[in-house]
Amino acid sequence: MIGSAVVYAGLVAAFVGLIAVLRPIAMLGLATRGRGGALLLVGVGLVAIGLAVPVREKRVERPTTHLDSLVPVHQFDELHSTHVAALPDQVYRAIRDVTPREILFFQTLTRIRRLGRSGPESMLNAPDDKPIFDVATRSGVIVLADDRPREIVIGTVLLAPAGWKRSPTMTPDEFKSLTSPGYAVAALNFLIAPDGSGGTRLSTETRVFAADTRSRRVFARYWRLIYPGSALIRRAWLRAIRKRAEGA
Repeated sequence: MIGSAVVYAGLVAAFVGLIAVLRPIAMLGLATRGRGGALLLVGVGLVAIGLAVPVREKRVERPTTHLDSLVPVHQFDELHSTHVAALPDQVYRAIRDVTPREILFFQTLTRIRRLGRSGPESMLNAPDDKPIFDVATRSGVIVLADDRPREIVIGTVLLAPAGWKRSPTMTPDEFKSLTSPGYAVAALNFLIAPDGSGGTRLSTETRVFAADTRSRRVFARYWRLIYPGSALIRRAWLRAIRKRAEGA
């Protein structure tokens, strides 16, 4: 993602520049504090540019998955995939049963996301030994589609107008209808496809739809900061599912 890459390039440049202001680093061409200060300013500028990169809308013309039907228009997304040497039903079961303990760096990265704060059980504050899928769906995440053993889709409301309260029995159609200004919704799927030789192609895609300009700007800043950690978690999640399914 270009915006996130620019933001993190800026953060690195700003950090190195700050160090050079405190103590010049000749081996990097920052032999004076002035050069360090210049790099610091460049870094700050890159962060500002990265956060301000315009958001592009994407639209699915021909839905082929449940995720396509549920979130046909979105501005933010990420897609990761892996091959699993197991049957689709074993992969499906592993998706439902995998725990945070099995996902490398899950607890570390989610702790960073919540700034180290404790709180009620949730997807970002999940016990090590409970299936992450169950924790998520008990704490506000909605099962939008469960097409065993082909696809699972879960979703949540990220932003909403003041006074809005989520119904505990929200349906997929109600989720799809949240397109008025002030809303931003996210959906994540696991797509399971047999590879024709006894194995499975497993992918996970996350999509976020923000309904208005302000919501897009608010979420864009957040997304560009958390994207590297989010991508790392999802890749580790797929590896954990693969290991559990192949072990079965």
